[in-house]
Formats: sequence, structure tokens, C-alpha cells
Amino acid sequence: MSSEIKIGLAQINVVVGAIESNVDRVIEYAERARDGLKCDLLVCSEMVLTGYPPEDLLMRPGFHTRIEQQLARLCNEVSGIDVIVGLPVLEGKRMFNIAALISDGKITQCYKKMKLPNYAVFDEKRYFTAGDQTCVFDYHGVTLGLTVCEDIWHDGPIEQAVEDGAELIININGSPFHSNKIAERRGVVCARAANVERPVIYVNQVGGQDELVFDGASFACDAKGEVVHQMASFDEGLSVVRVQKNGHDLSLTGTEYVTEFAPLESIYNALVLGVRDYVHKNGFKGVVIGLSGGIDSALTTTIAVDALGAQNVDVIMMPFKYTSDISKEDAYLEAKALGIAYHVISIEPMYEAFVQQLAPVFEGYEEDVTEENIQARCRGLTLMAYSNKTGRMVLTTGNKSEMSVGYATLYGDMVGGYNAIKDVPKVLVYELAKYRNTISPVIPERVITREPSAELRPDQIDSDSLPEYEILDPILELYVEQDMPPSEIVAKGYLADDVSKVIRLVDRNEYKRRQAAPGIRITKKAFGRDRRYPITSGYRPKIDWEQ
Repeated sequence: MSSEIKIGLAQINVVVGAIESNVDRVIEYAERARDGLKCDLLVCSEMVLTGYPPEDLLMRPGFHTRIEQQLARLCNEVSGIDVIVGLPVLEGKRMFNIAALISDGKITQCYKKMKLPNYAVFDEKRYFTAGDQTCVFDYHGVTLGLTVCEDIWHDGPIEQAVEDGAELIININGSPFHSNKIAERRGVVCARAANVERPVIYVNQVGGQDELVFDGASFACDAKGEVVHQMASFDEGLSVVRVQKNGHDLSLTGTEYVTEFAPLESIYNALVLGVRDYVHKNGFKGVVIGLSGGIDSALTTTIAVDALGAQNVDVIMMPFKYTSDISKEDAYLEAKALGIAYHVISIEPMYEAFVQQLAPVFEGYEEDVTEENIQARCRGLTLMAYSNKTGRMVLTTGNKSEMSVGYATLYGDMVGGYNAIKDVPKVLVYELAKYRNTISPVIPERVITREPSAELRPDQIDSDSLPEYEILDPILELYVEQDMPPSEIVAKGYLADDVSKVIRLVDRNEYKRRQAAPGIRITKKAFGRDRRYPITSGYRPKIDWEQ
């Protein structure tokens, strides 16, 4: 006996909380899969009805009322094709993360996610109760097993589904991106498939949601763990996998195989998608950026143009007496190369006005970092005024290295609604700039090659205050992302003085980071959703050599 089913994979960019429009999108994809691809079944991503993660929207009773209403509409309006969707479901006082099969106008199969992630950016145990039953059923002669996201990363759910007779595992996901995540994810899923000797269809959400970017990259692998179907990363899409069964033999035939991006290209695409969706989904008219002639604002501006189009990006150069001619020239050259609106507003008059007004209360004090911060705050005020008047959101430009050690001014260069490179270490900023210039040379070469400087005092360079970034960034990765003790960092060859200084700067600047704009997560541990430390804390890591 032989049978064949065609399964559509729907990689949809939904909006958290926009339940009605999300259901519209599912219906649209179902009709396309039915009419264009002649699919029997469409598989959508985890929590596709609400978007993922909906966070504390899940605690609002009205939220669940609307989910129920739109689920009923979905069941009523989809015909001629079956659909698997993800959604949250309340049962009394318990809530479950569900994968549901809709067939003939009703839910015919329902699976409750067993493994609830509660680490890094995930908080599912705050909301959901874990399921304890498999969902294995016959579908047109093929026995399917439904699972959700984290289930495939752990022993148990997949193996139980296979024990209960599953011949094909369908796994729906809301799996966010970080560097090398696509390869890591495929490795885990393919290994699981090979271990249980069952093919897997893996469907992932795509799109930006606040700090998170979901890369899509949905795929299918056979029972040997070989990828036979691969969808694009960072783009919406619909594709089809053919499942054929002859006797006891089951095979998958893919119809799409997109080559995986190189690591730098993936990170850059994630940043572009994150900015585009944050601006569009929040209804901003565009963005404005303080273009200083430095590397951070140069990369941020280029990302913004790639995300939003030149017509939706304005930049302002805000020179002061310490601003070099090179910075002015390079800012102008980049703006010209990108074709964006370029404005020059000197901050000297407003700086002088502030200093004059503060003179009576500053009498007897020497000039120090206060005057540098006034410069930065004049720039922040200028950008926010432009934002208020034009409706363009300020895109701030601080990188992860600066955010880690507090090398930024509150209410100055930290001013903004969103930060494209908040989780991008400084060394990676340079690598991404070089990568982007291989597409088209828009960032002047001097911006990449010259010594970085805040230009807040004469002849200032970043290394006056910080270790060289080639030293700083690895120390930060070990301390911030890997939670490595100071002694072990030193054992890796870094100077004790550098390690001590960096750790102190990281620990004492939590209050700044708490007030920073949200930004795109591209590492395994970003500030904000991942790394959550108290501002007021008496704890300090033990530094043996300072006893």
C-alpha cells in the first residue's frame, strides 16, 4: 500500500498581540498552499496566532477571549486543506502551549508542549503548564507525531512519540536567532532524527520582536538526519515537502534548498530585519541617527538604510570644536553614498549656553567629564527634538563593548528608541562594516581604519580609558556571556589589571544598561532579556590577586 501527502511549511512574520491580522495571514497562507501548491496540510509556527513571545499579554483574560474568537474564525474560514497552528490555551486555571490540527472546521488533534524552556530569553514556566501526553495520529496513511520547539532539544518527547508509533515528527517553533544558531539548531534536530530513525519537519517563526529576531530557516530532514529541504533565513516563505509511504518505508522529498548564509552575512541580515520590524511594527515614520564620522554610527546608518530605504533615514552631524575635519568629511561622504538626508547642527551655541547658566554652581570645580557629558547631552537633546518634530525614531549607536563598561552618556549618546548594534561587540562592528562594504562601498575606508574616538576632548582616543578592543572584547565575552570567574580569565593569558578594571566597569554600570534603549540580540547572552542583574548589589566577584 502506498500513499503520498504534500505538507506546506509556512514561515510567517506575525506581530505579537495582533491576533486578528495573524489569523488573516494564516488563512492567506492556507489558501496559497491549497490552491497554488496543492497541499493536503499546512504547518505554521509555534504560537502563530498570538506571535511569540506574548509575555504578560497571556495574563489578560481579554487576550484569551480574542484568541478563542479568532480560532473559531480560522476553523470556519479554512476549507479544503488541514492546518497545524500554535496557540496558548486556557484550561481552568492552567495554560498550555498548544499545537493543534484543524480539519473539517474543527480541532481534531491537540498536543500540549512537554518541555518548557526557562533560561536565557525564555520564561515559559511563568505562564505554562507542561503537557505529559504525546499526540500521535494517522494522517492519510502516515502516522504523525506533533511536538513543539523545546521538545526536540531534550530526550523524552520525540522518543515517546516514536514509541507510540510516530513515523514522521512535526516540530513547530519560535526559535530566536543568535550567532551560529542556525547551524546549531540543525545539528540538534538532525541528530535527534537520526537517533530515533524518523524524519522531522521543522517550521520556525520569522521576524523581529523587540530584542529578538526569529530567522525562520525552516527545514526537513530524513530518518538518517540528512537535510532534504531548506527554506530561506530572515524571509517569509511558503514551500512544500512531499511525504511518500510505500509499505513500511517512508521518504521525504524536498522542493527547496537554500544555501545557508555565512556567519557575518547572517548577523548582518538579523540586524537589518530587527530594525525593519521594530520600526514598521511600532508605526514609526522612519529613523534619525546622529552620524558622527565614527564606525558605530556609520554601521548603524547603513543597517537602517538597508532595512528601511534611504528615504526613511535622516542623519544629523553635530560638530563641536573637538570634532575633526576627517569626521565631518567622512560623515558627509557616507550620507552622500547612501543617498540620505544629511543635516549639520553645531552644538557649540547650546553647549556654551548650558555652561554659562551652570557657571555659578560650578564655581570652584575643575573641568572634568561633566563638560564632556554636556556635549553628549546637547546631541541627545538635538536628536530628540528632531524626532518629536518629524515622527522619526532616534536610532542610537552604542555597541556591546561600550554598553558593557558604561562608556556612554545617559541622556546623551544613549538617547534613542532602539539600538541596532547594542549586542554587537566593537571588533565585530568593524567586521560587519567591512562585510557590508563588499556589497557596495558606502562606509569610508578611513572610518574603518582610524583610531576610534568619542572626540569629547582634544586628541581623545578610546584606548585612553579602555583596554584595546582586541583585548576588551574577549574579556567581556568570558565574563558577561560565559560567567567565567576572574582567576580563570587571567589564566587564559589576560593581564590581571585589565581583568580587574573591566569587571569593575561592568558591575558598576548596570544602572546605565537598565536605562538603555532595547536592541537586537545576536549573541547567546545579551543585556536585558538574557543577563538580568540587580542594580543595587553588594556582591562583587572574588579577585584573588587583589586581596
